[in-house]
Amino acid sequence: MIIKFLGAAQEVTGSKHLIITEAGKKILLDCGMYQGKGLETDAMNRDLGFDPAEIDHIVLTHAHIDHSGLIPYVYKLGFNGSVICTFATRDLCTIMLADAGHIQEHDTYTFNKKRARQGLPPVEPLYTKEDATDAMKLFIGIPYDRKLQVDDNIKVKFTNTGHMLGSGVANIEIKEKGKITRIAYTGDIGRPVNRILKPPVAFPQADILITESTYGDRLHEDKNISEKQLLDVVNHTCVEKNGKLIIPSFSVGRTQEIVYSLNNFYNDRMLPKVDIYVDSPLAINATNVFRMHPECFNKEILEVMETDPDPFGFNTLFYIKSADDSKKLNSITKPCIIISASGMMEAGRVKHHLANSISNPRNTVLAVGYCAPSTLGARILRGEKRVSIHGNLYEVNADIRRIDSYSGHGDYKEMIEFLNCQDKPQVAQTFIVHGEKDTQVNYKSKLEHAGFTNVEIPARGDEFEI
Repeated sequence: MIIKFLGAAQEVTGSKHLIITEAGKKILLDCGMYQGKGLETDAMNRDLGFDPAEIDHIVLTHAHIDHSGLIPYVYKLGFNGSVICTFATRDLCTIMLADAGHIQEHDTYTFNKKRARQGLPPVEPLYTKEDATDAMKLFIGIPYDRKLQVDDNIKVKFTNTGHMLGSGVANIEIKEKGKITRIAYTGDIGRPVNRILKPPVAFPQADILITESTYGDRLHEDKNISEKQLLDVVNHTCVEKNGKLIIPSFSVGRTQEIVYSLNNFYNDRMLPKVDIYVDSPLAINATNVFRMHPECFNKEILEVMETDPDPFGFNTLFYIKSADDSKKLNSITKPCIIISASGMMEAGRVKHHLANSISNPRNTVLAVGYCAPSTLGARILRGEKRVSIHGNLYEVNADIRRIDSYSGHGDYKEMIEFLNCQDKPQVAQTFIVHGEKDTQVNYKSKLEHAGFTNVEIPARGDEFEI
């Protein structure tokens, strides 16, 4: 058996790991899109490193686009196998992949207008919204902890990671020559205490472990401290400075957590009287999917729902769908809160809000998650005084704040605690993926100190025989 690492190898995007069995079966672990790399991104996404028509199965750990976003592309190029995931992941992919297809079409249309002015031929999008919708027929949803017999030699089971709605460790058993090899691919690992989701659970013993390392060199603050920080930022911006609070946030997961925190502040009469706008059609649709899956919720939110049936809605919260209504937010002069995608500030409506607000010292930009080093969000967080947005330079005069503990990724202690369910001597090899190289080197030493041996940090294109 061979494992080949084709994405999220010494970086945090484009997750794709290919298993090739001795019988010739090809199983792709995740099929993620590269994001946040500027002009490189399109070429990297088109260079798959495999023939889609030869893939038998995609085992999908969760719905985030850096893990699922190229499924419609490989479908378009001939993939006709099964996509195996949890029910909630399937439901989220229904809206998220269609949204990604729409973005591909829109961005390509804009790009082709520039190419036409330069006398260059048009380019095609990776895939369209229609491709994404058609690809959903390949999805097979299964419950957590239910083992699926894929064929005579392959079994798959998902166990909850608490990273996002429907996320799970892919526990795969592959039988070759009478011997069973147990592979555990964690996908992204959540935090032990989540505002909405059940915590991660122990997963079955593995022989081969493939695990993420996004925050392999840092620790998060306590959840209660971060909620106080959020309320402090709201009061400082909207009450003391009389300004706008812009919160770039991923539409799925992060936005629902922020809204839930604000909902609790509202219920406890701690929230100042300001209007709050969730400006993301995808976030609206994702929130509806969340409402469909209370089986993923933790005890805390279920108790809240006994007296507050909708923890994602209150009187001063408004969900914005249309582009025209989104544009109207820029003319608001009174204090308000705008939550908009994307979380890394690379695309979407939030860029318009940043362009409109980032030069005003009364305003605040609050980052609530990871920003890859090459993204606009990272440049703003690094303290750059002037940034380019839609080709125009803007002075950064707004307050820039960050709360890391809203991240859906566990820190290094939380990840190792999660992995400690394994009997270390039985894990023959551990592969670290989904992290920046320096972070991974740091995390490798921590894993080794925790008792893991034969720890590898594969680069893109590396393959290992197991």
